[in-house]
Parts: sequence; structure tokens; C-alpha cells
Amino acid sequence: MSFTLTPEEVLIQQTAREFADKELAPIASSIDKQGEIPRTVLDKMATLGFLGMLTPESYGGVGLTNLALALVQLEINRACASTGVTMSVHNSLCQSPILKFGSEEQKQKYLPRLTKGEWIGAYSLTEPVSGTDAAALITTATREGDDYVIRGTKNFVTNGGIADVFILFARTDTRPEAKQTGITAFIVERSWKGLTVGKPEKKMGIRGSSTTTLFFDGCRVPAANVLGKVGDGLKIALSTLDGGRIGIASQATGIAMACLDASVKYAKERKQFDRPIGDFQAIQWKIAEMATDIDAAKLLIYRAARMRDSGEPHTKEASMAKLFASTMANRHANQAVQIHGGVGYIKDFPVERYFRDAKITEIYEGTSEVQRIVVARSLLK
Repeated sequence: MSFTLTPEEVLIQQTAREFADKELAPIASSIDKQGEIPRTVLDKMATLGFLGMLTPESYGGVGLTNLALALVQLEINRACASTGVTMSVHNSLCQSPILKFGSEEQKQKYLPRLTKGEWIGAYSLTEPVSGTDAAALITTATREGDDYVIRGTKNFVTNGGIADVFILFARTDTRPEAKQTGITAFIVERSWKGLTVGKPEKKMGIRGSSTTTLFFDGCRVPAANVLGKVGDGLKIALSTLDGGRIGIASQATGIAMACLDASVKYAKERKQFDRPIGDFQAIQWKIAEMATDIDAAKLLIYRAARMRDSGEPHTKEASMAKLFASTMANRHANQAVQIHGGVGYIKDFPVERYFRDAKITEIYEGTSEVQRIVVARSLLK
């Protein structure tokens, strides 16, 4: 397996880096403070093809690879993790399952509007009673004629406040023995009656990313909007999360890249005892470990992405990438604050935001504990 990027991949990476540096980095602090991403930013990303990276040109996308998506996400998250996760969910968790499991009619109806950024996509699996144990969800979908009637509550929905389309998972078989096989996936539109979007959650980090609760009170969803087969919802959810975990690994690594950039810059400028603090071994070792771990995380991401692109089983590799990247991002965000000393603890310096943004990467789309279980089970089966 080659980890050398092709000329096309390098160009994609450079395009994303230029956009991140010129368009995102200057407003990242404002996005964090205001708690929202300007729509103009998403429109520009759509123009560059960043909102339809995996979707083929026949459906309005640019038809690139999971590796290309990871390369872009690394750069976007280096500038603004809130924008990075918004993009990740839109591509990996919304469009990907439609591409893989959707009917031709569903693809034609939803993908062109999603790739153009006319609609924003979201993914809704977690509930107040079910997080890590996804199969324990209790939101129900009852067949009534040509519709399914949805009742229940979903929480922690990334993009919830701005999304027009949700990939929703609900229980179509409530028998106890059907815990694993009684879940079905649906494509749900925001405008349908019976769906209410809750207030934005006030989060510690990635504050510009919209996170809400969804309330379903008799929301009628056409049977034509079942995604895949009835009863295959859990399989679809877990398959989709493999790609999403590569995205969150990219997010974590992008945050760590920002920590490294800021730390190197500050270590060269800040002087103590008449010397730049970068002359001291204590600082040098922190920076060396940061750089080494970032490169290791990138290689894990590249491997998982290339395996997904080639159709190889990659659940273990995606979990490894997310586990390592999220753990190291939190460790080095902490070290970046330490390198900056007192100023690293105030909001005038971006490492304070990186520290807050990093934590969520160990939690969503499967906690670090879950990733360890996935990896261990794949080795011990």
C-alpha cells in the first residue's frame, strides 16, 4: 500500500489549505463566539466541491475518494473544527448511506441538492436512552398505509439546526428478540409535519457546529423514504459510522496540526532567560512528540481511507485511526496550552479553542472505549 499522494491528491490538499487559510482561519474565533457558521462559508465550500466529495458527477458531486475527503478535512479542521465536523457529517453520514443503500429515485431526489449545498444533511441515531448501545433506541416507526409514523426523541444531532435532510433510525419491530434486527433507516425532510427541531445545545467546544434535539410527534414519512431494507437499519448505521470515524480521526488530527503550528510559532517568538523558549529541551520534546504523533495519525487515516475506497473491510482500521488520533489530539492540545503558558489559557490565543474542540473527538461517533472494544473484538474473534 502506497501512502504517497498523487498529483491530483496534492492539488486537492493545496486547494483545501488555501481555502482554510484565507477564508476560515480569520473567522474561526468569531464562529466559535457566535455559535454558528456563516452560510456564505458553506456556499463557498459547495462551489469548491467540498459538500459533495464522494458523490459521483452524475448526481451533482465531484466523485472523489475517501482519501481525498480526508485530505480536505485535515485542512478544514486545522482552521476551524466546527466547520470541519459540519462538512464531515454532510458528506460521510448523510450522502454516503444514500449513495450506498438508497434507491435510484432517492439518489436523484436528494443528492444533487445536497452536493450543491442547497440542502444540508444530518445523521440521527443517538437518543436520550441510547448512545453507545445504539440497538437500544426506542424511537418507533409504525406503518400506516403508504407512510411510517415516527414517534420519539433524538439528541446530539450534529447539523440539527441547519439540516434540511436527516438520515434517521427508528424501530419498526418492537419485539424484545428484534433488538438488533428491528431498526430501519429513513430519509426524513425537515419540513414534514410532526418534526420539531430543538434549541441549539450550548457546548464546550465546536461551538459553531449546530447540535440539537429532534422531536417526532406523529411525523409521517413516506414508505418510499425507507433507506435500504426494512430491518437493516443497524447494519446501515454501523457501516456508515466506519466512514464517519475516518472523518473524526481527520478532525482530531487537523486540530493537532493547528496545535503544532501555534506551538512552533510561539516557541520561536516567546523569550525567557534571554532565549526563545524553543531553545529549551522541555519545549523541543513536546513539539517533537506532537509532530511525530500527527504523522502517525495521518498514516492510520490514509490506510483506512484507501481500504474504504478499495472496498476492503476496514472497521478495525477506522476505529484504530479514530482512537489514536482523538487521544493524541487531546494530549497535544493540552501540551499546546502548556507551551503557551498563561496566555494559552485565555481566549485571545487560539490554543484555548483547540483544547476545547479536541475533547469531543474522543466522544462522538463512538467513544474511545468503544473503539478499543471494536479493535479488540476484531483480533479476538
